[in-house]
Amino acid sequence: MTEIRVAIVGVGNSACALIQGVEYYKNARENETVSGLMHVNFGGYHVKNIRFVAAFDVDQNKIGKDLAEAIFTKPNCCAKFAEVPKTGVKVLPGPILDGVAKHMREPFNVYDESKVKPAEVANTLKESGAEILVNYLPVGSHNATRFYAQAALDAGCAFINCIPEFIASDNTWSRKFEEKGLPVAGDDVKSQLGATILHRNLVRLCVDRGVIVDETYQLNLGGDTDFLNMTVEERLKTKRISKTEAVKSIVPYDLPTRIGPSDYVSFLGNKKICYIWLKGRKFGDRPLTITVKLEVEDSPNSAGVVIDVIRAVKLALDRKITGPLISISSYAFKHPPIQVPDPVAKEWVEDYIKGKRER
Repeated sequence: MTEIRVAIVGVGNSACALIQGVEYYKNARENETVSGLMHVNFGGYHVKNIRFVAAFDVDQNKIGKDLAEAIFTKPNCCAKFAEVPKTGVKVLPGPILDGVAKHMREPFNVYDESKVKPAEVANTLKESGAEILVNYLPVGSHNATRFYAQAALDAGCAFINCIPEFIASDNTWSRKFEEKGLPVAGDDVKSQLGATILHRNLVRLCVDRGVIVDETYQLNLGGDTDFLNMTVEERLKTKRISKTEAVKSIVPYDLPTRIGPSDYVSFLGNKKICYIWLKGRKFGDRPLTITVKLEVEDSPNSAGVVIDVIRAVKLALDRKITGPLISISSYAFKHPPIQVPDPVAKEWVEDYIKGKRER
């Protein structure tokens, strides 16, 4: 199979885990079951088929470095689990726009726009031969996400939106990709086993077993730049919507909730700690309480999911499928165009891999 040419915007911890993961699994046997991937061979594409061809960031400590070096440059703190050889791809300065909150300019060491000219993103995508652009911008990057989505359209690239800005799930933007003959997947990636997927399945278990859920909350703590960025509540509006709808969509009645990032604890680094609490009523309206604590390394938790999404989007390009990809978006993202239970979404993806019509 031909290579899958991927560009990345945002060379942070998530990109670090993704790029390491491609290297880590490049020699995996196709009939092998590995942690974090649906399949080693996904519709004919192996993990090793993925090639990174362009990258954009605003941190002057990363700009100009080979991608293999930039992913381990501070403030990145993702665990190193693979030796990544030089890629030949230099990180380019992307436009800043609203991609950096005021309180994040120092940690990110943002380049000076009066001294450094941002890259021509659409032209770079064309020149690199990129087929897919993966968006890893910080939460709250409303304008910047739309800039890169438009650049992907102008360059003829598919778009994978890993953050809680609504592109694939927005009718106007999804229609733009359909009109351009390009696929789009998103929005806001789920982890392999993270707070949202665990919370969804706890709530679904209650609903399936006839337990009335009266209240639930999900509190998340972390110590990386993602959580530092999210200490400003105004950047969290779509994040809270995305995470809350992912849980509430499982319940056929109104449900009081409080779901989303809660605090930044610097010494946690890339560790994420999640607390889930649920109060419900079982037979005879007798009370029931569920309390859960989950600890994970945050960035590697979603990297395998994105590897599967990249290959699903490549299949869409091969098959001339345009617009929002319903099956993989429902499976891999918190705020997809259509919300369905996770087992249904997984079945849809397996059907899609086999060549059945996209939902």
